[in-house]
Amino acid sequence: MKTLARWAPGLGTLRRYEGAWLRPDLIAGVVLAAILVPQGMAYAELAGLPPVTGLYTTIACLVAYAVFGPSKVLVLGPDSSVSPLILAAITPLLVTGDPESAIALAGMLAVLVGVIMIGLGLAKLGFVADLLSSEVRVGYLNGLAVTIIVGQLPKLFGFSTAADGFVDEVRQFLRNVDRTNRATLVTGLCVLAVPLVLPRLTTIVPAVLVAVVGATIASAVFDLAASDVTTVGVLPRGVPAPSLPFTSWSDVVPLLVGAVGITMVSLADTIATSSGFAARHNEEVDANQEMVGIGTANIAAGFFQGFAVSVSGSRTAVADQAGAKSQVTGLVGAGLVAALLLFLNGLLADLPQTALAAVV
Repeated sequence: MKTLARWAPGLGTLRRYEGAWLRPDLIAGVVLAAILVPQGMAYAELAGLPPVTGLYTTIACLVAYAVFGPSKVLVLGPDSSVSPLILAAITPLLVTGDPESAIALAGMLAVLVGVIMIGLGLAKLGFVADLLSSEVRVGYLNGLAVTIIVGQLPKLFGFSTAADGFVDEVRQFLRNVDRTNRATLVTGLCVLAVPLVLPRLTTIVPAVLVAVVGATIASAVFDLAASDVTTVGVLPRGVPAPSLPFTSWSDVVPLLVGAVGITMVSLADTIATSSGFAARHNEEVDANQEMVGIGTANIAAGFFQGFAVSVSGSRTAVADQAGAKSQVTGLVGAGLVAALLLFLNGLLADLPQTALAAVV
């Protein structure tokens, strides 16, 4: 029993599960699922991958963390601070026009991140998360925010560029702004406005959910595809079988360099977020076990055509505010995402791509 609690604290929690937790966990899981889907798809595109891989990632990492993660409320998944690093790591190694190669490389990267994290956790090196000072982290996140915004502008305006780097992206955007698709831009701006305005009126309904549902309905009703507004389309049905992601041994070293960077960023975010929520619930943070939990979640994501993940402060806050009591909340969210892929894979076919850009 002690061994189970030590290496799989999530299973230990499930063995001690209290009946009074079930209702709040179910409600929190449903609320959480409402934002897991659009954010997972959006951050997959930010990583240069097909949107559906964000859903595969979400399912795998939530289930794995529910077993090996020590926190009852932390929510893992695709993240805006990690996805650009994934894109930077796999882009130089890609075979042009081959999405399968991108998925395999991202999966390899996730497995490497997971192995590094588990190794650090088993070696009790949780203190490495403190090596990144708060000033460095704030500067990184602010710079990352600017880079993400610039990178998403072409999609928001309805065209694409072949830019290489931040400065070239700005230059290409300004040169091609006359190619703007007005219907796409209006749709994207409306989606962008909802998360900025709705929280000031009410916090009962997740603003991202309202924005995405509204955009999907508007796209279907007004047939925005006829106005050249690109949509997500029907998602592949079902979930992938587990497989070892691999391309070639020559890709391991460059991916390993990227994995180290992702590990540092992810751990810093994780420890900061887990510390904050642990203090709120009068609990202690086991940094070493967090590394093992997140490492396992990354490996699981890699084996199911996913990519590297981190803790999401916003999604954790949503689950916490909705009354989450245990890791069952994550399992409910993962189950609902899986149900979407199995039975309702055409539900988001009319979702405009510009809406995902706005979510990012």
